[in-house]
Amino acid sequence: MSMTVNEPSAIDHDAFTVRRSIRIAAAPEKVWAAITQPEHISRWFGQSTELDRLAVGGVGCFRWDDWGAYPFVIEELDPPRAIAYRWSNEPALVDSDRPDPVRSTVFRFTLEPVDGADGGAAGTLLTVVETGFGELADPAAALESNRGGWDAELDELVAYLEGSA
Repeated sequence: MSMTVNEPSAIDHDAFTVRRSIRIAAAPEKVWAAITQPEHISRWFGQSTELDRLAVGGVGCFRWDDWGAYPFVIEELDPPRAIAYRWSNEPALVDSDRPDPVRSTVFRFTLEPVDGADGGAAGTLLTVVETGFGELADPAAALESNRGGWDAELDELVAYLEGSA
């Protein structure tokens, strides 16, 4: 079975946003679990994820071996349609367990079921929009870094959910 191939992320420099929509040949419930449950997130996004509770105000941390630890807080939760995470965009200080409310960005996932009638696989359309880059020390560098990051990470998500990871 070949993995679904998706368009890369796009930057809107005027709005300081990164956006990417991908199709995944998996049911929305499976995609929802993969973007909200730490044991699944850790399989495609960084090396490990901690989360105290799946609720607005829930706090956690994403960790990458090469990049460090990035604290986050859940800002929106509308199961199984949308979740938004505010996270630090500079490696966290050891004593920080939440992102700075200003020097941080928000990435929001939205899920829509797709029926496959157009020739594509039935499954889920997942869109990520990350905002807030205008407040960072180097918005242009952060936009470019995260554009590449979403390309790599969401391709890993597709591989994980479609069984080739």
